[in-house]
Amino acid sequence: MKIYDIAVVGAGPAGCMAAIRGAQLGQEVILIERNDKIGRKLLLTGNGRCNLTNTATLDEFLEKFGRRGSFYRNVFGEFSNHDLMDFFKSHDLELKEEENGRIFPVTERAESVVDILKNVLSENQVQIQYNYRLEHLHKSSQIFKLSSTENEIISAHNVIIATGGTTYEFTGSTGDGYTVARLLGHHITELKPGFVPLRVREKWVHDLKGVTLEDVGLTIGYGGKKISLPDGNLLLTHFGISGPVILDMSNMIVKTMDKHGDLKLYIDFKPGINQEALNNQLMKDFESHSKKILRNYLKNHLPNSTIDPVLEIVSIYPYKKLNQINKKERLLLVNILKALPLTITGHLPMNKAMLTCGGVSKKDIDPQTMESKLVKGLYFAGEIISGCAPSGGYNLQQAFSTGFVAGSNAAGKP
Repeated sequence: MKIYDIAVVGAGPAGCMAAIRGAQLGQEVILIERNDKIGRKLLLTGNGRCNLTNTATLDEFLEKFGRRGSFYRNVFGEFSNHDLMDFFKSHDLELKEEENGRIFPVTERAESVVDILKNVLSENQVQIQYNYRLEHLHKSSQIFKLSSTENEIISAHNVIIATGGTTYEFTGSTGDGYTVARLLGHHITELKPGFVPLRVREKWVHDLKGVTLEDVGLTIGYGGKKISLPDGNLLLTHFGISGPVILDMSNMIVKTMDKHGDLKLYIDFKPGINQEALNNQLMKDFESHSKKILRNYLKNHLPNSTIDPVLEIVSIYPYKKLNQINKKERLLLVNILKALPLTITGHLPMNKAMLTCGGVSKKDIDPQTMESKLVKGLYFAGEIISGCAPSGGYNLQQAFSTGFVAGSNAAGKP
């Protein structure tokens, strides 16, 4: 039976880079993919535009991965964001920088990235086995034997598991890698959704599905404490809320809910002005436009579709004239404009999240090589490793970097 030098399981960004690197170093590599094409999930990243990486510094990258972010110091040092950009530029893919250092292909098409990976795999003579779903992995006499659900056997001296997480199952991320890793003795940290929309109790939000609240301030409240979120756009949905800020911060919000239960989200429609100044502005406006209808006036401060729900919350008749608004009502308006409360009750299921936060414990992986500390010759790369970062290209960089380092070391390069 043929024995490959390296078998890579999973043809996402981590697996493709691992296979490419191993083959570049002279190894005979087979890349195993359960779908009929590579990069299924990669095609969805950045809304199909593929936010490849970020121009952030090494320390900023480590900070994005939280408390144990220093685990990635070596891999980001060995294959940095600049190395990744150079890789794609060397294969004639032009890149551009957008807001907050996000890097995209000029084509704005994730297919451009996948096409390059496919071409480089071919150039380096990586064999790809499609429609292969790994079921068992065991090692005997220094040789790994991989068997599929169809009992197809592949043998290799080294194995790199890059099967991703448990989100977007239709792309092939069904958690098979976790099962294999667990059976080999690895600890799998609790799997939490990353980049996941949230459910809210208030029905008026559900009724306004599709409405975007632009450039609002956001604050999470629980048990007398408050956490400020970045300002941004908030998308109202038929179940609750979404949008870039919510998706970015959802992992933190979900963890906080696990400890404290339902949370409050306060929406600040006027983040550029404090409460006192807003009150003074309303007093001045009410005096100078005294005959104006309140509902019409609030178009200056609120999206039109939210005016009636907001006025219902504070129990003020929408068609009152401004000179009929008393002090108590005016202060209620100021408070609601600065802190409209919503109740966060949960989140969409894991398979609706974009990313899995959790996975093979970093304690079981050598940060210098990505090799398992429990099984010699077994490596991990990409989303299967516990932990995640906010959006901005950080998670894709982690996938490419861990894949590169795993491929290098599986090939025997120190």
